[in-house]
Amino acid sequence: MNEYHMEQGEQGRRCWQRQAPPLLCQQLPDSGSSCHPTPGSAILMQSLEMDLFGDLRRMNKRQLYYQVLNFAMIVSSALMIWKGLIVVTGSESPIVVVLSGSMEPAFHRGDLLFLTNFQEDPIRAGEIVVFKVEGRDIPIVHRVIKVHEKENGDIKFLTKGDNNEVDDRGLYKEGQNWLEKKDVVGRARGFLPYVGMVTIVMNDYPKFKYAVLAIMGAFVLLKRES
Repeated sequence: MNEYHMEQGEQGRRCWQRQAPPLLCQQLPDSGSSCHPTPGSAILMQSLEMDLFGDLRRMNKRQLYYQVLNFAMIVSSALMIWKGLIVVTGSESPIVVVLSGSMEPAFHRGDLLFLTNFQEDPIRAGEIVVFKVEGRDIPIVHRVIKVHEKENGDIKFLTKGDNNEVDDRGLYKEGQNWLEKKDVVGRARGFLPYVGMVTIVMNDYPKFKYAVLAIMGAFVLLKRES
């Protein structure tokens, strides 16, 4: 092992070079000055810089892997929260967005609705329900206007949009005049006005949706820990 010694006043410090870079400096107690290697160690300093850059590149890879795992954990957490809401509310879609103005003035386009769907709760005239119709991919949010209960306890009901002039029989599948409880996705229990407009914009403009998702993914992946 090669050693370099230098003195500063009454205080001393020792610098040593190990067989492999990088060059390390050890400061003795009560010394506030820095350690400067002799000019003959310039090559060793270059090696030190190369090793630091190599460590930085390796750290970046580790950081990238960490952020990928972090992003996966965020997605998994969101899915777990969504599944939890399904269990708690009893609805297959606990949160929906109003896509049209057929329920104005009660709800407007872009309102975010919170639903529950407990099977033991009876359907009542006047409540707002979200229901599926065979042949339609998107559920409909309308108000129950008539309820028909049979002697055996089966319930059928008719819906209508507050802003529509006629009932929904024209929206049901051919030959269907009433809805049943199995058609209900949920019942509106609360809402946030216009919060769902972001979803509507992304559905209307797919390129914008993909751009937003790409930016969010890149932000999560490239974000550094403080």
